[in-house]
Amino acid sequence: MEYDDGLIACTDQGLTIRKYDALLRPKHVRYEEIRSAEEFRLSGLRGKWRIWGSGDLSLHRWFNLDWHRPHKQVGLLLDLGQRAQPVITPDEPEQVVAVLREHGVQITER
Repeated sequence: MEYDDGLIACTDQGLTIRKYDALLRPKHVRYEEIRSAEEFRLSGLRGKWRIWGSGDLSLHRWFNLDWHRPHKQVGLLLDLGQRAQPVITPDEPEQVVAVLREHGVQITER
């Protein structure tokens, strides 16, 4: 296990986003499925108060259930080449960014 905060886990095989879908099942993503990731500052308009689900009608960005998100500062938008893109807010974002880079994922900052 390279990283695990209870909601986000990074292993040798990929990333697990817990409490993700409508039934709160986890989403497993292999690193090679991630085209890129965008690191951004959470704000009122950029997901800080989004506890779960999508804040836009197009369901473009999807947040897993995280009751602590309003207290976090950084989010990561994962481009998987699909309409709905997962947004994660790990407790230690710099560690997750390091793991993603180690596995060849390009990270951009916004």
